[in-house]
Amino acid sequence: MSATRVVTALALGAVLALAACGSGPAGGAGEQTTPPPPSASGPAPTGDPGLSRRLAEQVTGDGAYARLEELQRIADANGGNRASGQPGYDASVDYVAGQLRAAGYRVDTPSFPFDTFAAQAQTLAVGGAPGPAVTALTYSPTTPPEGVTGPLVVAPDAPGDPTPGCEATDYANLPARGAVLLVRRGACTFTQKQQIASEVGAAAVLVGNNVAGPLGGTLGSVGEGRLPTGGLLQPDFDALLGRAGQPATVTLVTQSRTITTRNVIAQTTTGRTDEVVMAGAHLDSVPEGPGINDNGSGSAAQLELAVRLGGAPPVTNAVRFAWWGAEEVGLLGSTAYVQGLTPEARRDIAVLLNADMLASPNPAYFVYDGDDSDRQGAPPGPRGSEGIERTLADALTAAGVQPRGTDFDGRSDYGPFVEAGIPSGGLFSGAEEVKTPEQATLWGGRAGAPYDACYHQACDSLTNIDRVALDRMLDALAVGVGTYAVDLGGPNGVPTREQRQTR
Repeated sequence: MSATRVVTALALGAVLALAACGSGPAGGAGEQTTPPPPSASGPAPTGDPGLSRRLAEQVTGDGAYARLEELQRIADANGGNRASGQPGYDASVDYVAGQLRAAGYRVDTPSFPFDTFAAQAQTLAVGGAPGPAVTALTYSPTTPPEGVTGPLVVAPDAPGDPTPGCEATDYANLPARGAVLLVRRGACTFTQKQQIASEVGAAAVLVGNNVAGPLGGTLGSVGEGRLPTGGLLQPDFDALLGRAGQPATVTLVTQSRTITTRNVIAQTTTGRTDEVVMAGAHLDSVPEGPGINDNGSGSAAQLELAVRLGGAPPVTNAVRFAWWGAEEVGLLGSTAYVQGLTPEARRDIAVLLNADMLASPNPAYFVYDGDDSDRQGAPPGPRGSEGIERTLADALTAAGVQPRGTDFDGRSDYGPFVEAGIPSGGLFSGAEEVKTPEQATLWGGRAGAPYDACYHQACDSLTNIDRVALDRMLDALAVGVGTYAVDLGGPNGVPTREQRQTR
């Protein structure tokens, strides 16, 4: 799961023709290795009403775990990670695509460009002495080797203010020019915070986390970064607030380059191709680790489901599975895909089900809040998202656990689909946020501890997986895909193609 909270702007150049027209699966800049699927014209196929139940019985958490073991092996053989642009990611693409071709799917691996990022030096000194650890945010512009120096200046951080450092007026009457600004994480993006800091003449920005755990994030793309920008742990940030005015030297020596990476797109050979049921999971990890929960768990669960479903299932509506690249640097693979669709091809997608982090070791059982009944954050999803929420919630209830809603906060690959007006939903077992006592009573686990204490770290390995959560989430995903593959109607239905108003 990406740490960014909104869909970022992309440096995709002119290479956005990454999706096929409405009569076939997504294609792209990569070689098209399979023929297009059959036309949607003619009598509509009729799916097997028992498909969702049978799928939930056939998929197993053990099967998904075996696929996680392969992703771990790939990471171990390739420098410990599966990050986009790295050999471990390419090997992950080849593994998933090979499994899908063997199962009878039409498979393509379209490529798209993206900006890579590496930090060679990340240090902070305050008052001439070493300061706390600082982490360069992805696409942070580089400092000189000797760093940049300026007085520490604190952006106003009033209790209950969700937008510190989000407007130039926050720095009114503050000596911001040439300063190293301390800004707490909040509702606006890291990109916006450092752009505002640049406008008031700051030398660098240090963003402090507002929750426990490391602060990872992105400035969106190389072109959006204006100032060297680093992240601090919450206690380190809080400790620096009392040192305002002291000289600070920030050294963030970074390097960025543009390369290409790939998505994996697989579609059944059966079912209507103008009423596509789509499921997506990001395949990449962060560079810091193998990403076995984030998001090997969603990728492995989806692969287990796809193989069990098979390439020619008894469905009414075609099923299209996607494994996205470069999610961890700003949802780039899914965004490139959606931007590359023609208006007709967007309307062909009836449902998007997102699987991101399904096996957190201190798990939550979240479904995305399609109707905004929780009244938190983002507004409701596109029409039909409320039905998807109910379908997945009912499936988790049947699997033995009571789910709760989570906001469409833009941190995963449903984001571009929601923006395009495509009915969306999905499953999530929690990231770096802390489990509440009420949630621990409901679900078990440890109150006051993160859902995933290894989020975006090297320890996100096979030992970081809750196999019970993986099994339950996989069952719910199978029910969701199977339900809509057979029938888009019913009490939890979604709009038909004629009714959908995509953007």
